[in-house]
Amino acid sequence: MNLPEPMRVFGLAGWSGSGKTTLVARLLPELTRRGIVVSTVKHAHHSFDLDQPGKDSWRHREAGASEVMIASERRWALIHEHRGAPEPSLDALIRRMAPVDLLLVEGFKHGSHDKLEVHRPALGKPLLCRDDPRVVAVASDLPVAGLAVPLLALDDVAAITRFILDHCRLKAA
Repeated sequence: MNLPEPMRVFGLAGWSGSGKTTLVARLLPELTRRGIVVSTVKHAHHSFDLDQPGKDSWRHREAGASEVMIASERRWALIHEHRGAPEPSLDALIRRMAPVDLLLVEGFKHGSHDKLEVHRPALGKPLLCRDDPRVVAVASDLPVAGLAVPLLALDDVAAITRFILDHCRLKAA
């Protein structure tokens, strides 16, 4: 990945239902408490909508706008319609993000960025780390034998945070 310094990109990948979103939501307060400026990008496998039918921004999109920005004193959001164009790559999406210390990527399990695999043996899904050299560790709710990468306890958010900071060579404030 060709990214502006000092932004680091680190992913959390795993099968649906493995707990990626829950882990991201638990990591964010730990990272920000340590002074890390962090943003996230999440992949959705389906159509999703941020605004509501009938609202002005929805009407703008439905009328054909390629992009609609909604802004207020508290936040802004940009909605981009593909209008038949292919889904953008993760690299293209990252280039649209404002630089931060750490960009956590949820999903994009086949991306070329380093990632932590979130694995729950009870799901009966194969380990991604067996075929993906960019998986640098596994976080699981149960022991997993025969791993070539470190195994972290899925509920040990402090240890996972330390691992990510060390791996990305980020120093806590």
